[in-house]
Amino acid sequence: MFGLGPREIIILAGILVLLFGSKKIADLARGVAEAVKILRGSFSDEDEKDKMDKKIK
Repeated sequence: MFGLGPREIIILAGILVLLFGSKKIADLARGVAEAVKILRGSFSDEDEKDKMDKKIK
């Protein structure tokens, strides 16, 4: 992953926790997860609409 080893990732995670605090990082992760869920839902809805359109035609 971008040429980063496990040691570098752990160091970056530690720096992020020190800068922002664990609560803000958890809130950010929760927000990202919700955004991904919404995006997946919108793509699956479009796929279902396309399938229904093909069945109707």
